[in-house]
Amino acid sequence: MENLDALREELLAAVGGADSLDALEELRVSALGRKGRVTELMKGLGGLDPDERRAAGQALNAVKTAVSDAIEARHAGLADAALDAALAADRVDITLPVRPEAEGRLHPISQTFDEIIAIFGEMGFSVAEGPDIEDDFHNFTALNIPPEHPARQMHDTFYLPEKDDGERMLLRTHTSPVQIRAMQSTEPPLRIIVPGRTYRCDSDMTHTPMFHQVEGLIVDETSHMGHLKGCLIEFCRAYFEVDDVPVRFRPSYFPFTEPSAEVDIGCSRAGGELKIGAGDDWLEILGCGMVHPKVLAACNVDPEKYQGFAFGMGIERIAMLKYGIPDLRTFFDADMRWLRHYGFVPLEVPTLLRGLTP
Repeated sequence: MENLDALREELLAAVGGADSLDALEELRVSALGRKGRVTELMKGLGGLDPDERRAAGQALNAVKTAVSDAIEARHAGLADAALDAALAADRVDITLPVRPEAEGRLHPISQTFDEIIAIFGEMGFSVAEGPDIEDDFHNFTALNIPPEHPARQMHDTFYLPEKDDGERMLLRTHTSPVQIRAMQSTEPPLRIIVPGRTYRCDSDMTHTPMFHQVEGLIVDETSHMGHLKGCLIEFCRAYFEVDDVPVRFRPSYFPFTEPSAEVDIGCSRAGGELKIGAGDDWLEILGCGMVHPKVLAACNVDPEKYQGFAFGMGIERIAMLKYGIPDLRTFFDADMRWLRHYGFVPLEVPTLLRGLTP
């Protein structure tokens, strides 16, 4: 029989010299395969007498085990090396700048949200949120909107199917229900703004079934109409970035405020171009007023002790005015060309110190 020590050393040396997984596999087949050298020697054990067969079999098994273990260890090392090489070849340099044509843009609605939050955040307001699906109490009753009010009718409101108890949930028609929830859950003083989606049955150049609003609310013991006017005048000047923009307050009516007012800003339409600032014309941008005592009482806030003011505006409307966007419906078209033209660089976060817009 072949010198098994020499065979063992030869095969182990060959295993150590294998430089690839393919070469190692060829060596395994030639040594331990069905017609391999070790396998052929084991087939010849049957021709030996019992004592020789026992000794030779033990020696061959030792060679087979040693070679098999060496092949397994070498395979693990070569596999790790192959994986490292593949990862190095496929590596992507993430430090490279993105290509200009792939640069994302922030939607004007998102930008306007950020600008409004930056302005009112400097005034001490915090952001509050609430559900889009509301009940009648939070959306209407608590806001002093009577059962016969036109806003409750189906042609203005998206109602959900009636429940077993007869109640009908609805898509909120304004963000005011969040004010109700805030007053119910938080002790005054309270100072919040409520940005979010709202829903009404309307669609044309200036109305969409889903749109965005932001409302503000202050409830404390000392706020009055003068504070409301000062707050909104400062907002208009900061948002439109015009220091001397004229602002006027016209008496109006809202069920949830008393007294109520609508706010106009001055503008010029000379040459067919709308320009915010001093001029001979006015634009309505928002509604406001002192919180109605009935609204406070509905939220278990003592109207004899507390008072406050509220205001609300359409996000799309003020974005259209500031950025010269002529048609409301384009906000929802998902047109990349439109977004590249009107969009904003995401990392340009609005601040009053640096400026709201790049």
